[in-house]
Amino acid sequence: MDTTTVAAFLAVDLLLVFTPGADWAYAIAAGLRDRSVVPAVAGLIAGYAGYTLLAVAGLVVIVASSATVLTVLTVAGAAYLMWLGWGVLRQPAALTASTETVASSRWQIALKGAGISGLNPKALLLYFSLFPQFIHPSGGWPVAAQTGLLGTVHMTACAAVYLAVGVLARTVLRTRPSAARTVTRVSGVMMIAIGGLLLVERLAGS
Repeated sequence: MDTTTVAAFLAVDLLLVFTPGADWAYAIAAGLRDRSVVPAVAGLIAGYAGYTLLAVAGLVVIVASSATVLTVLTVAGAAYLMWLGWGVLRQPAALTASTETVASSRWQIALKGAGISGLNPKALLLYFSLFPQFIHPSGGWPVAAQTGLLGTVHMTACAAVYLAVGVLARTVLRTRPSAARTVTRVSGVMMIAIGGLLLVERLAGS
């Protein structure tokens, strides 16, 4: 796989990654609420790792072509986002809280992140619609290897951007408790709104 193709994919992928959405909202909330944004971002990347494995196995095409599976995935993902958003609104960020964090809570944060990205049908469609444009079956690399490379590039881009978003949110808003609470509430509203839009879009198209 030549570097020109990878660079072109990265350019397009970064445009998508830099578009605020549920992942951004969760990274911001984690940056304001938790001692470290790493567990949250690791969870988000784990969700995309699952999609990468599906893409390498060729199952993405099967899932994306099934209206029933996509509907179930959309409803589950939308409901999960709305539930998380409501939880964020109920408990806005408190930067003065204790910094003690137990291992189980870090795992819970990571699992929530994996749920957000793993249950996001937009991610599935991204893998299904974007990846094939940069994969060349007649190239020197096997299709599975090309898919795996593109998935790795996407996960790396996501990790860099989401870590920056979370750290920046925490650093900039650390001395502004009221602004931090406002941003956290906005993040919660974004999660609920995105979940609602996903439900409306799927129900309208079914």
